[in-house]
Formats: sequence, C-alpha cells, structure tokens
Amino acid sequence: MDERVFTTKSGSVYYWVDGAAGLDAVWLVFLPGLTADHTLFDAQMSHFSGKANCLVWDAPAHGLSRPYPLDFTMDDYARILRDILQVEGIVRPVLVGQSLGGYVSQAFIDLFPGEAAGFVSIDSAPLKRRYYPTWEVKFLRHTKGMYQSIPWALLKPWGSMGASTTPQGRENMRSFMDSYDKKEYVNLAAHGYRMLADAIEAERAYDIDCPALLLCGERDHAGDVKPFNRKWTKGEGIPLVWVPGAGHNSNVDNPAFVNEQIERFLADVTH
Repeated sequence: MDERVFTTKSGSVYYWVDGAAGLDAVWLVFLPGLTADHTLFDAQMSHFSGKANCLVWDAPAHGLSRPYPLDFTMDDYARILRDILQVEGIVRPVLVGQSLGGYVSQAFIDLFPGEAAGFVSIDSAPLKRRYYPTWEVKFLRHTKGMYQSIPWALLKPWGSMGASTTPQGRENMRSFMDSYDKKEYVNLAAHGYRMLADAIEAERAYDIDCPALLLCGERDHAGDVKPFNRKWTKGEGIPLVWVPGAGHNSNVDNPAFVNEQIERFLADVTH
C-alpha cells in the first residue's frame, strides 16, 4: 500500500493506494467518517488487496491531513476527492463511505453524475432535505457547546463506546480520539455537523444514479441513523442490510460480514 499526498491551496491531503489487482480491476474508494482516519478501513483494505484496487484517505483536517483550516464544505470534500481520482487515473470507482464518508459520496454523485460505478453506505444517511425534520437540522448547528461541556477524560471513553460494540472497534475509535486534543476534536466535530446541515439545506435534487447498498449496524445508536436508513430504503428503494452485532462503526465491529456484503455487491456491479 503506497502512501501519497495531494496538495490543495489549504493544505496536504494524505491517501493510500493499493493497485495490486491490476489495471482492469474495479476501484474501491473508502471514505472514513467524521474524526476517523484511514485505519477505520484497515480490515477492508487488507481483505480486498489483490481482489480489487483500493484507495483510502485521511479527509482534510483528519489524521495525517492536518493542519487544515476548517473552512471546507461537503462539496469541497467531493471536489478534492475527484481531483485525487483524476491524478490517479481512477474512473468509475465504487464509493464506500462510512457515516460522513457516505455524505461525501452522495455529494460526489450529485456533483459528478455518471462518474461512480456504485455506492455502499455504511452507517450513514441520506442528504436529501425531505428526510430531515427542521429541528434536527438546527440541532446539527449547535453541537459545539454540548461537546465542550463534557470533560475530555469522559468524552473519549463515551465516544469510543458509543461508536462501537466490540473491543477492536472501541480501540480503533479511541485511537482516533487520542490523536487530537480536546479543542481540536470539538472544533472538528462541530464543523462537521455544521457542514452536514449546510449540505442538507442545499435542497439537493439528485438521485443516486448507480447501484447502491445500505449497510447499518443493528446496534447503531448514533443519532437517528437506524431510522434514517429505514426511511432511506423505503423512499429510494435501495437495499438495506443490517450488520449483526455492530454499532456505528460496523465495518470494524463486524468486518467479515461487511466484507462479504461488499463482495456480493461488487459481483453484481461488475458482471
């Protein structure tokens, strides 16, 4: 797996590429969630090495892609991702986004119709405004005070336990949180939620124009992710699969099941 850097006007974006599957193989592009780094997808990068070509990033202001000013939008993320794909010569990728990564995937599909070969959402939710009550969008803009009020010594274990149900999932989440100090973590989380609110209120009229699959942990208690996935599958007709025993970071809690679901999806997309 090769580490690479893409330079924007605001900073450096780190990403990792595994092209062992060869020139004709499909590309899987893994997009981690808010505050997470590329190691969220270690189990997927390892499993799919040689079966598909893979790319995973540390999104701007995450992981190694720091420092990075918190002035970007969801569409900025999608545009930076597209620039990276163009540099790498990657066309028609399958986007696999966990939580925030699922929103970035939808922004990409909205901005660049026809360019994604598939979309796998992991513990994410739709971006369309009609799925959200007004109070929830407003709440997304006012999370900073809530995070600031919680002592860092409590926020870190609460965050790891709230995101995952397994020791490996909680350890992975704790590693992300340990890489920040409290101020940086709170500012990043708050900006991420405001960015999501802005993206929702953009009143996007897009449709997901490629095969798609919704994966959601059956024990995901992050916000209203489970109800949103029920609304999403009903409203858009996208298949929904519950990940047994998993929380919000279901690809870490139950990687074998998630990998199997992605493999089945790829078989349908590529044949």
